[in-house]
Amino acid sequence: MVAGEASGDLLAGLLLGGLRRRWPALRAAGIGGPTMAAQGFEAWWPHDKLAVRGYVEVLRHYREIVGIRRQLKDRLLREPPRLFVGVDAPDFNLDLEADLRAAGLKTVHFVCPSIWAWRPERIAKIRRACDHVLCIFPFEPQLLARSGVRATYVGHPLAGVIPLEPDRAAARQSLGLPAEGEVLAILPGSRASEVHYLARPFFDAAVLVQRQRPGIRFVVPALPNLRRAIDTAARRAGLRDGLHIVEGQSHAVLAACDLTLIASGTATLEAALFKRPMVIAYRMNAISWHIMRRQQLQPWVGLPNILAEDFVVPELLQHDANPRALAQALLEWLDAPARMAAVQEKFTLLHHQLRRDTATLATDAIEKTIQG
Repeated sequence: MVAGEASGDLLAGLLLGGLRRRWPALRAAGIGGPTMAAQGFEAWWPHDKLAVRGYVEVLRHYREIVGIRRQLKDRLLREPPRLFVGVDAPDFNLDLEADLRAAGLKTVHFVCPSIWAWRPERIAKIRRACDHVLCIFPFEPQLLARSGVRATYVGHPLAGVIPLEPDRAAARQSLGLPAEGEVLAILPGSRASEVHYLARPFFDAAVLVQRQRPGIRFVVPALPNLRRAIDTAARRAGLRDGLHIVEGQSHAVLAACDLTLIASGTATLEAALFKRPMVIAYRMNAISWHIMRRQQLQPWVGLPNILAEDFVVPELLQHDANPRALAQALLEWLDAPARMAAVQEKFTLLHHQLRRDTATLATDAIEKTIQG
């Protein structure tokens, strides 16, 4: 298995739980993170080696990433597994899967690449690389079937893990936050490049919000390798009072908050499943941004908006993701409780649509792929 970042590690860990229930003696190895390790996964490389987003950012790490993929491919061809599962990270996994499949190995890709959002040309590579695709959104299998790719909708694993009614009081207690009062969760991303571009404007925006609402508190989940960068950004922004930085615990943070300022990515869907209104933002290298904007197929980038096919939550991207605009969007939520309640109802409906027994459905599809 290969999972290339924190969200992929979480998805792979959930899948591994289902696979081990079916095959208790299963051995799983490759590239992964702590959630996978908790399921007995043997990580030959840590998942954060692949946690790079953006064209320019990938170029900086290109030689190392290509070297890892070559070493991994050689090892898997020397000691062929019964199955290779690539979890997300399509730029890394699809080429690897194509080589492995050409050599006779069975391959499954977990999480359909977002060909419906951008880079539709990937469908030819998916057809060449994958024996089967496990889809987390209900419209994807039909889309893949048109191009001759076998696929199964397995629901979104997070929808089965996140409770339909999050316990805000318990989450606040676990994080040492007061039971009453407004709490804003700040999630500037799980990659170093995201924190580099987003942490400072996020914290600058928080300072502006605090001036208008002095009693508000801020909570930030920080991965251990990003803690120093987040601490530095908060300090330089002058945000001290009411700031609570915790190690990891992003789910507890989302359960505890009233509202979140959040980097575009899987975390936005997590926030929606926790029924939390949000402001989605993203910034990256200017060249990467120019390339990605030209390839975008839909007007939305945030998963909650893509699934709703509407701007149910604001998106502020690149130059628009400046502290003043971010703060204004956050204050507009806080000043409109009826609007917050309405979006929470929409997110509850979305949760029901995505809630399936993902681990079992995925394991069933994997078993058929192995036997086929």
